Amino acid sequence: MATRTVQQTSSGLPDFLQFNDLASETAGGKVIFATDEWFAPAQNLLKRETPEFIATAFTEFGKWMDGWESRRKRIPGHDWCIIELGVPGVVHGIDIDTSFFTGNYAPSASVQAACLERPSALSLEGDRTGMAASEKELRHAAELHSENWEELVPVTKLKPGYADSCHNYFHVNSSRRVTHVRLNMYPDGGIARLRVYGVGQRDWSTVSSREEVDLVALVNGGVCLGYTDAHFGHPRNMIGLGRAPNMGDGWETARRLDRPAVLKMDGQGILQVPGSEWAVLRLGHPGVIHSIEIDTNHFKGNFPDSCRLEVCRLTNDEEQQCVSSKWRREPPGGWRMLLPPQKLQAHHRHMYSGESVVRCGAVSHVRLVIAPDGGVSRLRLWGNITSDPSAHSVRPTKPVSKL
Repeated sequence: MATRTVQQTSSGLPDFLQFNDLASETAGGKVIFATDEWFAPAQNLLKRETPEFIATAFTEFGKWMDGWESRRKRIPGHDWCIIELGVPGVVHGIDIDTSFFTGNYAPSASVQAACLERPSALSLEGDRTGMAASEKELRHAAELHSENWEELVPVTKLKPGYADSCHNYFHVNSSRRVTHVRLNMYPDGGIARLRVYGVGQRDWSTVSSREEVDLVALVNGGVCLGYTDAHFGHPRNMIGLGRAPNMGDGWETARRLDRPAVLKMDGQGILQVPGSEWAVLRLGHPGVIHSIEIDTNHFKGNFPDSCRLEVCRLTNDEEQQCVSSKWRREPPGGWRMLLPPQKLQAHHRHMYSGESVVRCGAVSHVRLVIAPDGGVSRLRLWGNITSDPSAHSVRPTKPVSKL
């Protein structure tokens, strides 16, 4: 298997990469239509894992590729597919990744989007390698009139799938809620991954202030806005769906180099270390948190020794100032303690409620601090929404879609 040992750095990368991938199969995204999947099925576009290349891997239809690849087109038209987002929301950026598609990548591509009022009847099942859309599937797809959807990315030339050119990043300037996207290849070829980065958007008008919800969940609009380190796993993974299938689906930092040569504990059994790591997340809706879950599932030899949770209330302008300073600037009023330092265990769901959780009223942002380093699989913050005007405002969403 070919490997590419190019060190990844954050300099020069677009800011939208810290948002959630709304199309990922781990978030429930799925391809519901594709014109042609001869060499490799379109569902590969939504894999969470980075693409791989196996030089000796072939199928009866040709070279095995970890992405979507259509046959060399010999009829009029171009290839395209429709993706149903796992989490509907506002799209801020797109990455069309051509990794390992070098002599067979799509020369150009575009992306369109729509907010559909009801689920589509289209669906694809099983391994689609070697297949093309049937006449029935083409008729159903035509009913969506996807060629007229809003354009998020205009027709643009793509770069080949070498390590230094495979990521084709596009900023998206749209505030509309999206449920489906259409990826167009011109005229044919291969694309390894499609990442649709954005923020989930729920219709909060249907949620009562008495209803208990996970305020930071991906599906409820939670999003990571900053962190100190994400060497092995991004903090956004903590707000994903369900429990993590493995250690790779969590937030994990590098080992801090300022750890004391000989570690010591205090009277509560918490290690005394000079440093820590943190991640800041915005709640999907301002609310009052009364129950917390911190899950170190799968982190057995690399879980944090301890953690604490801090909260604040920010307006849109105040949030922007903090983001611009990369959270070096303290929020107005500072961070308040929601959960005092807690000793953590390996591979364990830690539940906190009642007197363990400090009453802080309505909040909009949280900061999870771990010491000295390590990994957290999931973070759940259960509470009730509030219309407190002093907290970060959430743009109201009209109930225009049942998705």
